[in-house]
Amino acid sequence: MTGPLVVIGDVLLDVDIVGSSSRLCPDAPVPVVEQAEERPRPGGAGMAALLAAAEGRDVVLVTALADDDPGRRLRAMLERHVDVAAFHLHGGTPCKLRIRSGGQSVARLDAGEGEAMDGPVGPRVAEAISGAGAVLVSDYGRGVTRHRAVRSLLADLPPGVPVVWDPHPRGEPPVPDVVRLLTPNEEEAARLAAADGADISGFGLSAAGRRGRHLGRSWGIDGVAVTLGSEGALLCDGSEAPFLAPAEPARGDSCGAGDSFAAGAVQVLADGGPLTAAVAEGVRRASEFVRAGAAAGVAAQLAETGTARLVPERGEDAWDVVERTRRAGGTVVATGGCFDLLHAGHVSMLQQARRLGDCLIVCVNSDASVRRRKGPSRPVTPAADRVRVLEALSDVDAAVVFDDDTPAPLLERLRPDVWVKGSDYAGAPLPEAGTVRAHGGEVVLLPLLEGRSTTRLLSTTKGHAS
Repeated sequence: MTGPLVVIGDVLLDVDIVGSSSRLCPDAPVPVVEQAEERPRPGGAGMAALLAAAEGRDVVLVTALADDDPGRRLRAMLERHVDVAAFHLHGGTPCKLRIRSGGQSVARLDAGEGEAMDGPVGPRVAEAISGAGAVLVSDYGRGVTRHRAVRSLLADLPPGVPVVWDPHPRGEPPVPDVVRLLTPNEEEAARLAAADGADISGFGLSAAGRRGRHLGRSWGIDGVAVTLGSEGALLCDGSEAPFLAPAEPARGDSCGAGDSFAAGAVQVLADGGPLTAAVAEGVRRASEFVRAGAAAGVAAQLAETGTARLVPERGEDAWDVVERTRRAGGTVVATGGCFDLLHAGHVSMLQQARRLGDCLIVCVNSDASVRRRKGPSRPVTPAADRVRVLEALSDVDAAVVFDDDTPAPLLERLRPDVWVKGSDYAGAPLPEAGTVRAHGGEVVLLPLLEGRSTTRLLSTTKGHAS
C-alpha cells in the first residue's frame, strides 16, 4: 500500500452516560442511574477510522460535518488521531446517547437528522480519495456514500486499490466494479437481499450463505462476508463452499464491533492479503474489541492528553487487574519492550519480574513505535500477535499496547509499584523513571540470559538462509 488508508462515510457522536443503579424512580418503574459519567466518542465511520489509526496506519477520514456543537466536538476528537477531509453536513449532527448501568443499556436517545447533500466537496476530499492506497466505506445511511462526487471519485480509483464496503440498509448500493469485500451483518444481508428482489428466508449459516452469494452476484463483488456475531463471519467468494472464520468467545458491549471487523479486514487487503485472511483478522479484531470493552476504552483514551495516536488497549482488562491488585493491598509490577520474537531471555525476565509482586502488566510497543526504534524491517511479528503470545504466558497477567516513543504516558496512568527493565539498561538513561518515581514506584534492573536477543536471532536466521 503506497497511499494512506482512506475511510469514507457518515460520522456520529456516540455518548454513553454510565453510572450505577440500585433503586427505582418513585414516580415510574424505571431505574435511577446515579454517579453518572459522560463518555463521548466518535461513532460510525469515525470509530472505524480511529481503530485503523490505532495500528499505526496513516488514515484520512472523508466525511460530512455540521458546524454545530456536536460536530465541533467530533472534529476535535478526530483530528488528534486522523486527518479529516470534510464537506458540509446539512442539518444537525447525528447523536446517539445511551444510558448504561451494570454493563447494560437502560435507554437510548437519538437526535440530529443531518444528511450529506450533493454539492461541492472541495479539493481536499478529491485529493484524499484519488490518492488512497486502500479504502474502507463505512455507510451509516446519512448520505456520504450517496454523494455524486464521492461516488464518481470512487469509480475512478485504480483497479489495484482494495475497497471494503460496510453497508447499511438505509444506505446506497456499492459503486459498481470497485468493491473487493462487502461486510453486512445478518440483518443487513437479509434486508439488502430482500430489497434486491431476492426471496431468501431462514436463519443461520445456510441463509447467510445464500444471501451472501446473491449479493455477490447481483452487485459484482468478489467477496461478501456476512458477520454472524458470536459465530464469526461467513465469506462467500465464488468458491463451491463458503469460508467460515469462527469467533473466540467474547462477552461485553458489542457497540463498534462491526467497525472493528471492517477496519481489521481492510488492513489485511491493503497489505496484499487474501480475502480469507482479511475475514479471519476482522473476526479476531472484533472479538478482542468486545472482550476488552473497547468501546468504553476508546472513550476513556480520548479523554486523555499527551498521546499523538489512539491505541486501543487490547488488554483493557489490565486496568481491572491493577484495580483488583490494589484493592487487595498487592504490588503492581510492570515491564515493557518490543517482544518481537519472544525468546528464552524474555521468558526469564518475565518470570523474575512476576515474583516481585502480585501481578505483572507488560507494556508493548506498537508496530509504528517499533519501526521508529528498530527500522522499517521491524517488527517481524505484529502487535496483536505479540500481545497474544505474551498473555498466553502464565507469568503475564495482561499486556497493553502503547504508541509513544517511551512508555511514560502509559505509566502515568498505570502507576506501577515496580517498573522492571533488563540489566542491559545499566548506566543508560530511562526517560520513564521519573514518571514511575513521581507516583511512589521504583525502577529495578533484572539480569538477562547471556546471548539471547531478537536481533541475534534474526541475524542467525539470515545467516542460515544465505
